[in-house]
Amino acid sequence: MDNPAQRGIRAAQLGMIVNALLAIIKLVAGLVGNTYALVADAVESTADILASLVVWGGLRVASRNPDEEYPFGYGKAESLAAAVVSIMLLGAAVGIAIEAVREIRTPHNTPAPWTLLVLIAVLVVKWLMYRRTALIGIEARSTAVQADAWHHASDAITSAAAFIGISVALWGGKGWEQADDWAALFASCIIFYNGLLLMRPALHDLMDRMPGSEIVEPVRKAAAAVPGVRAVEKLSARKAGLVYYVDIHVQADPAMSLQDSHELSGAVKSAIRRSVPSVRGALIHMEPFEPER
Repeated sequence: MDNPAQRGIRAAQLGMIVNALLAIIKLVAGLVGNTYALVADAVESTADILASLVVWGGLRVASRNPDEEYPFGYGKAESLAAAVVSIMLLGAAVGIAIEAVREIRTPHNTPAPWTLLVLIAVLVVKWLMYRRTALIGIEARSTAVQADAWHHASDAITSAAAFIGISVALWGGKGWEQADDWAALFASCIIFYNGLLLMRPALHDLMDRMPGSEIVEPVRKAAAAVPGVRAVEKLSARKAGLVYYVDIHVQADPAMSLQDSHELSGAVKSAIRRSVPSVRGALIHMEPFEPER
């Protein structure tokens, strides 16, 4: 069975192929069909290609095993890739907004009705890509893959906005030609907001923020359940790409020998890794049990 990094890499590769085809289709349709909303959509797909390439590279680096130079592994490359993708999303939103405002101020022809069919096809494809990639990102606990999924979602949003804008322009007739440009402007605001949302978890990972209870509590329970452990005093954890590193203080019998203490710490480490497979490393601090603490 493939590991999470490999599934994420395949999702990024598929995204690159799909986005390349869609970018060409939307650019040609937008230029021929007189609709900037589709051209903006093509720009978004181009940004998606670069985003998938960044995610692919980030996951490849993050999947490397630790070595002497990087004893904690290369996992931060995955978080860094997620941050870069978020910045690209913000940049695409700003670029689309600038061009949309320029198009609003420039008179142009009414969009061609057949461009609506292109948008429907794009919307369906991108929504399916978003659902598939988001599921892989959640299963792998990959911030970068989830960011890539939202790139697909933002493309679906711009397509939906373009569909509405072109429909209004066709229905309203003369004087409503800029409706699709307003739709592109609205979509850029949504994309920018999503970019800000995606930036938060990437920064949290880069800043070694404590993971949620879904990771911390199973680790704590696994350590406390090991025979010989009297109490769990302190517990900290940090995410490095797709894996976690844990630092835990456990208390045991003060009269325990150094050999027994060493064996108990090994048992605690094994119990933690069995309970939470995404924990790659666990540093166990053995301390004497003090009831009053």
